[in-house]
Amino acid sequence: MTKALGQTDILRGAEACRGEALDSGIADIRRLAETEQKPYSADVMDHLDSGPTDYLSNVDPVMRRLIEEIGPFTLKPRIRRSPFESLARAIAYQQLHDKAAASILKRFIALFPGRRFPRPDELLAANVRSIRKAGFSRAKVLALRDLALKTLDGTVPTGREVGILDDHAIIDRLIAVRGIGQWTVEMLLIFQLGRPDVLPVDDFGLRNGFRIAYRRPTMPTPKQLLQYGERWKPHRTVAAWYLWRAADRGKQAYK
Repeated sequence: MTKALGQTDILRGAEACRGEALDSGIADIRRLAETEQKPYSADVMDHLDSGPTDYLSNVDPVMRRLIEEIGPFTLKPRIRRSPFESLARAIAYQQLHDKAAASILKRFIALFPGRRFPRPDELLAANVRSIRKAGFSRAKVLALRDLALKTLDGTVPTGREVGILDDHAIIDRLIAVRGIGQWTVEMLLIFQLGRPDVLPVDDFGLRNGFRIAYRRPTMPTPKQLLQYGERWKPHRTVAAWYLWRAADRGKQAYK
């Protein structure tokens, strides 16, 4: 059974559901993040040279094979968005596929003429009924308002502040927001902030990619994946990216 939006991140991982539907929903948010990325920023993603892939190749022969088959690591984080905007967009995409969520976001942003994206205070001042008419559920409206409140009170860090916090501090602060769980924050760390050592072990696609790449008969548990991933430190983001690619290739093989 899916937990309430206020309790946890709806799309945090596979324990709630191991089916294709959840895998597809997760992939939609991840695919959106990947397709919206900006060019590399040398000061933030200086780990995108061959060092990480060389390291992974040396410590893990399966990862070496994946790297050889898939090619260079091409993750490009979109570092210009604030945590508030990134999380608001993540809330919009929970439980929805990309086209539906994009349409809702477009209608939502249109409620704030002249703005590329609303500020937290503007969101709080907006008419709740208008936000509902844009397509947000009642639970998501509550989540958006809580996000805005916690941004204004400093719980959610600013774009400048988030750059100096470590991964654990960011997770601890952001999961305090209604409807935001660890998986959503991990996606922000990877795709928005370009953090090099994030392994979202609850992600269904990641675990399925591990099963395919390592030719396992069953899906690894989050604990098993976390334990195995110790050898990939401090480049677990790169390893995760290759496992997602392995999962994507596995899907294509069945089409």
